[in-house]
Amino acid sequence: MNTSKKSAVFTYQKTNRFFAQISEGLEILGAEELKSLGATEIKTIYRGIWFEADMETLYRVNYQSRLCSRIMAQLLRFDCHSTKYLHKTAIKMDWLTLFDENKTFAISATVANSKIKHSQYAALCLKDAIADYFRELRGTRPNVDTENPDVRLNLHIENNRATINLDTSGGSLHRRGYRVESVEAPMQETVAAAIIRLSGWDGSTPLIDPMCGSGTLISEAIMHYCRIPAGYFRQQFGFTVMPEFDQKIWEKVRETENKQIKKLPAELVSANDINKQSVTAAQTNINLLPDSRQVRFTTKPFQQLKIKPKSTIICNPPYGIRLNKNTDIGSFMKELGDFLKTSCQGSTAYIYLGKKELAKEIGLKPAWKKPLKNGGLDGILVKYELY
Repeated sequence: MNTSKKSAVFTYQKTNRFFAQISEGLEILGAEELKSLGATEIKTIYRGIWFEADMETLYRVNYQSRLCSRIMAQLLRFDCHSTKYLHKTAIKMDWLTLFDENKTFAISATVANSKIKHSQYAALCLKDAIADYFRELRGTRPNVDTENPDVRLNLHIENNRATINLDTSGGSLHRRGYRVESVEAPMQETVAAAIIRLSGWDGSTPLIDPMCGSGTLISEAIMHYCRIPAGYFRQQFGFTVMPEFDQKIWEKVRETENKQIKKLPAELVSANDINKQSVTAAQTNINLLPDSRQVRFTTKPFQQLKIKPKSTIICNPPYGIRLNKNTDIGSFMKELGDFLKTSCQGSTAYIYLGKKELAKEIGLKPAWKKPLKNGGLDGILVKYELY
């Protein structure tokens, strides 16, 4: 370890506070998840959660969180009214405590209500400051790699206050690594995980997705039931460049969490889609998960499915670009409602709709409705108790 790392003082080292980015509407669920993973002093804000954690907890949160998008460690926060001052401040930071000239880095930036108006230019100024820092110190500079950098930094400027963060996740946590095949408009993994959590499904009832697409909901259900860590396939985390990173503690966390993985019973989970290409994609993705070959796959219209008594039905029906151009969306949703009413008696259904108004087309009385965004879609999750 570089000796300069021992004397480094970043904001997060003084406070032990970190910031979890999360999708709008998932803040409360995310806070509950963070608490279960050992975080303390938790405070939710719009699309984010502040929390305190030691290094072991930080590793666990990054490895296990199914709902959070990224975990940020604040390096420095300061008043900033110009790009000149941004450069002047950033060039004085001790960047060598995080990485050297042989590593690559990338910067994302957001600006709001500030004299600095352009996020891309702000990111460029921070990049130049880091490059100038290394040129002065080492005579050379690290390269930028926007695809797969060793270090990811985030710059946020709001109301003329700048915050420079280290992305301890090393990229968005929603990219689990199991989705190697995809179909049009796939559901984001963190949203699928939220749906499984909101459903309360625990494996005590059979689970079926009658319109599985590329299998994201089923994959998240399997990971939830089998206790497969969300970061199980992840090759790289950003926390490994932190000055206090401890390889032994990280290996202990990973080993402890992996020991919790349990087997999936045969045919507890079923996936179906009328589109053969979708089922093939779902099989490819789901079969990457440990012990997932117990999943039953079928390719038929959902109306032809035989639903076991007391099942849990979870699905994201096609709409927009996923729906056949010749299909009337209202009629399609009515058919879904009729199927739930006549073929799924005694079961419970959780239907995610990308447009809230589609709930009326199903024609069933919901037990509850919860707003849930998926990318740019202002969607809703609807629960139906099918007596």
